[in-house]
Amino acid sequence: MRAVIVAVGVAFLVSLFCTPIAIRVFTRLKAGQPIRAEGPVMHQGKKGTPTMGGVVFILATVIAYVAGHLALTTLPDAQIAQVEPTITALVLLGLMVFSGAVGFIDDFLKVRKRHSGGLNKRGKLLGQILVGAVFGVIALYFPSTMTDAQGTLTNTETVGSTTLSFIRDIPALELTKVGAVVLFIFVVMAATNGVNLTDGLDGLATGASVMVLAAYALIAFWQYRHWCADPNYTQDYCYSVRDPLEIALIAGAAAGACVGFLWWNTSPARIFMGDTGALGLGGLIAGMAMSTRTILLLPIIGGLFVIITMSVVIQIISFRTTGKRVFRMSPLQHHFELAGWSEVNIVVRFWIIAGIGVAIALGLFYSEFLASVG
Repeated sequence: MRAVIVAVGVAFLVSLFCTPIAIRVFTRLKAGQPIRAEGPVMHQGKKGTPTMGGVVFILATVIAYVAGHLALTTLPDAQIAQVEPTITALVLLGLMVFSGAVGFIDDFLKVRKRHSGGLNKRGKLLGQILVGAVFGVIALYFPSTMTDAQGTLTNTETVGSTTLSFIRDIPALELTKVGAVVLFIFVVMAATNGVNLTDGLDGLATGASVMVLAAYALIAFWQYRHWCADPNYTQDYCYSVRDPLEIALIAGAAAGACVGFLWWNTSPARIFMGDTGALGLGGLIAGMAMSTRTILLLPIIGGLFVIITMSVVIQIISFRTTGKRVFRMSPLQHHFELAGWSEVNIVVRFWIIAGIGVAIALGLFYSEFLASVG
């Protein structure tokens, strides 16, 4: 727990104090956010606000991960915690960094062209597929070689699973490794696009991501305290995952980094996360679902992202089939803007929806554990 707390604290402080520096740097570089002409009129006042702020909390998460590992060396159960960096960290941080890199290219092109159209849809899609495929292969083809003090192999788990999961793996829903990699790619694409569509109002995606990442930190730490690889915990209801403390540390660090960033990103935002941050967070959240073996729980934990994504899907299908729009504008948050809601009201109410999804998901996770114990 000490390592997770250290990571959260370091990430928060780095993000809180480095974001103003990023604001000055991006302002000097004239890296302002172009605003879509067809978007809500009230957004035109945001034109020129520095973007690409996701660079700050991605960097803060990586720095906090290193700090958390330094704290791990002082733990009495360091042999269980795995002090050395793991494949799990490579997958999770890699998804965050390289998904963020795809978003950074998009943001850079927008700034360079002074136009809201950055990387084309095909280029962004190929980037997401490539990132998902590379880290999906790493997650499925590199099992752990963790041993105890006697040299006995205690954990041969991979980061991802060839079995579809809800709270745990579902044995009846077995996939091939190739099928699992394809699923991994799909989850990465769904999560990155979900967070990206949610980003659009000051602090909305940042605050929702804090809740989702905090939930995964709690889930992963609970799995660590009831871990099958722990020789002191051998009950039948333990969790067969790989490196749960590592997952908790990274989730906590990312949540802390987002809270620090939110200080400057809340309305009126002094900096936007841009696609750099949105795709980076989406990639990390996808990795959290895969590594904690809670894939089918993700749509509940990230319920707000699902609702907003579905609003876009519904709008497109309705317009193409009937020529009519269901919403004044999609994604959903812009519908309420045009309906007269203030930006702050929309953000707070959508945060409440995000919190409800997280609470339901955590309730399902814990109730499954209680049922297993009973």
